[in-house]
Amino acid sequence: MTVTKSNGAEKTAGPQVVSFGCRLNTYESAVMRDHAIAAGRHNTIIVNTCAVTQEAERQGRQSLRRLRRDNPDAEIIATGCAVQLSPQAYADMPEIDRVIGNEDKMKAESFAADNNQPILISDIMTVRETASHMVEGFNGRTRAFVQIQQGCDHRCTFCIIPFARGNNRSVPMGRLFEEIRELVAIGHKEIVLTGVDITGYGSDLPGQPTLGQLVRRLLAAVPDLPRLRLSSLDPAEADEGLFHVIANEPRLLPHFHISAQAGDDLILKRMKRRHLRQDIISFCDRIRTARPDAVFGADIIAGFPTETDAQFQNTLNLVADAGLTHLHIFPYSIRTGTPAARMPQVEKAVIKQRAADLRAAGKSAMNTFLESRVGSRASVLMEDNGLGNSEHFVPVRVGPDLQPGALIDVTIGAVQDGQLIAA
Repeated sequence: MTVTKSNGAEKTAGPQVVSFGCRLNTYESAVMRDHAIAAGRHNTIIVNTCAVTQEAERQGRQSLRRLRRDNPDAEIIATGCAVQLSPQAYADMPEIDRVIGNEDKMKAESFAADNNQPILISDIMTVRETASHMVEGFNGRTRAFVQIQQGCDHRCTFCIIPFARGNNRSVPMGRLFEEIRELVAIGHKEIVLTGVDITGYGSDLPGQPTLGQLVRRLLAAVPDLPRLRLSSLDPAEADEGLFHVIANEPRLLPHFHISAQAGDDLILKRMKRRHLRQDIISFCDRIRTARPDAVFGADIIAGFPTETDAQFQNTLNLVADAGLTHLHIFPYSIRTGTPAARMPQVEKAVIKQRAADLRAAGKSAMNTFLESRVGSRASVLMEDNGLGNSEHFVPVRVGPDLQPGALIDVTIGAVQDGQLIAA
């Protein structure tokens, strides 16, 4: 049985994989599952951990303990960002048989039948290349995630992830095109380009191609791909080519998620971000001018150290000022070893309330957007149980008779329980 836990769970035949955190982890879990199947490790459970917050780490450890209780005879392998950062702590857990680091987890030899090395961790900061992996499918998903780069060259003061993922390493375009052609050939209608910092794509490659160049060439090289979606974008890194392809290529879906983190200039500087509040608003305005149907999401941290009530209000106001709808809210969590951990901290009760206020603003903005779609047309990629996703990455209830993978146009008739209802 495979469980890929990201925004839900799904079960198919094979070894079991539990994946926490980002879309990149979802992609990597599919790679590891293929490696485990090829090696004959059918009674193996792989837990792909996340370290973005303390809560993410807690959930991963809780899952490992529960999986051992429920599967006393299985081999349990822990991997992912939390493991990369604290390998010995996970190796000391009695529930775990092996720990494998982020670089080694992508190698077939790490899962070979004769490889039972209990701790397999490489120095992630010395890795200079990222390989492409041919993933045959995503366990029934109609969307597929494709890694275009790994790591990050920036050092935001709150973030531990560069030390778990290493520096920026991009996959050459030719290998990406080959992988995406295969995914489209086996039925995937939507490809999501993912990575740790996808707007940093190409800075390490010969000629330094940009994300915009990659998207333009990809859509030309794979004409049978109906839908292409981008994961999180850094507004400070977006290149002119990206704005051009957004304006001129309808197959690039009009849903853009921004790594915003805050809406107050002083807090953004203390975070060591490379954009200011107005840069986020201008980024959204420029895209919205070129694509009037565009919608925007954002990652936002609530209660960053030193954040005052007035500074938080600036961030809260950003939801309306930039026209954000799809919010991912993260209550600030101390990451040992980061500069922010040494800054004066906001009280936990205040952080909790600010996160709740941001989520409420996001819910209100989303409800307003959903209501605005009533009477309009939507392109829906069916996923399961009569439910699909529109080009704006919102759920649409269509009907039970449509097969997963069907791509249909519908008229939106109503909104119900956070979903659009086809007429």
